[in-house]
Amino acid sequence: MNLSLPGWRSAAFPLAGGLAVAPAVAGLQSKAMAPLALVTLVLVVVAHLRAGRGWGLVGSRLAWAVMALGGFGLLSAAWAVLPGHAVQAAAGVLGLAVLGGAAARAVAADLPAHRALVGQGVLIGVLAGLAVALVDLATGNAIRAAVRFGHVPGDLATGLKPAASVLALLLPLAVMAPARVWMRVVVAGLGLGGLLLLPGDTARLSALAGVGVLGFALWRLRPARVVMATGLAAVLLAGPVIMGLVLARGLPVERLPLSAAHRVLIWNFATDRISERPLFGWGLESSRQMPGGKGQAPEAVLQRFGLTGAGARGYFAHPSAEMMPLHPHNLALQVRLELGWPGALLAAGVAVAAAMGAGAVGLGVLAAAAVTALLSFGAWQVWWLGCMALAAVAASAARDGEVFAARDRGSFARRDGDPGAGRDGGLAGKRG
Repeated sequence: MNLSLPGWRSAAFPLAGGLAVAPAVAGLQSKAMAPLALVTLVLVVVAHLRAGRGWGLVGSRLAWAVMALGGFGLLSAAWAVLPGHAVQAAAGVLGLAVLGGAAARAVAADLPAHRALVGQGVLIGVLAGLAVALVDLATGNAIRAAVRFGHVPGDLATGLKPAASVLALLLPLAVMAPARVWMRVVVAGLGLGGLLLLPGDTARLSALAGVGVLGFALWRLRPARVVMATGLAAVLLAGPVIMGLVLARGLPVERLPLSAAHRVLIWNFATDRISERPLFGWGLESSRQMPGGKGQAPEAVLQRFGLTGAGARGYFAHPSAEMMPLHPHNLALQVRLELGWPGALLAAGVAVAAAMGAGAVGLGVLAAAAVTALLSFGAWQVWWLGCMALAAVAASAARDGEVFAARDRGSFARRDGDPGAGRDGGLAGKRG
């Protein structure tokens, strides 16, 4: 890295540092990503203030859209099953929106040479994170066991799944590294190959989606924006409705892995609870304590989905096979379940703001984040929100014209006539 005095003082420098260690930190302990993201974003804003550039409270339409969603979540505490959890989750969303918006504005104001530090940080982070995760996998999780000081949980191996998801989320950002195109292609290939070895199908799908959308956006940015905005909005608004209609009829899921069949039953339970409070939902974070959520699947449900074999009955009779273990593992369902139609509309607004304000790199990050959100983590898990905030701020540093012409003299220069390309390649959106 260029550690000259101006680089040290830039807003991009702490962001690059945070990204350089984030994947390895996620591999060791995913929950540590929450404080890492918070400290990194604060340092970015402080560096901006020390440069005498003033405080930009919120720098994008995306940040305002996220704040609107968080604000409605806070309001939902009035009818939530767990009001305290609702307030805590809403505060996390609002805080990250404010910090992320200010940090994105700070990094976007940096000089091109300073923004290049972000790409270097991502490159270091992806390679270091892959190394830590693969060595841990090869040694029977020895690294992750060592940092737990003798307390080794039984599900330690599954802890690499969050690390893989963080790597998939950051992989599209690796093209920001000021290096030859072939070197960036090699890094992308290493990332995809490494994720094939790590546990977690969601992370593999996320990485493929991120790299694929990045490639499409490099070819045609405007259509890519429209497709992403329209597709995500449709999934958030119509997805739960369509899923409810399909699941009400039943599906033959007996040939799926039992963990996947369990996911289908969770989604079925969520759609049933949505129908009970369709307008405003059950309140933010109420998925944690849904009525009937801690019980096992009724006999009628098992029969409707063809789960009548001895193996399936044994699996779903176990206390761990809850109908709603903390969250539905699907962003669209969780938003509808907890925040009803207003929440779904606000979430769709977030997706549209993110997609229409993004450049090629930002769209790749958005695609990777969307796949993970629709198949894996809870919508309000603060460590994952922190990861997405870091990735969004990093993407705001990506100016397509600078990123792809820095070393190869326009090899990937925009040719679709988009006036936005080369000015704002991130998820920060257009200035409000």
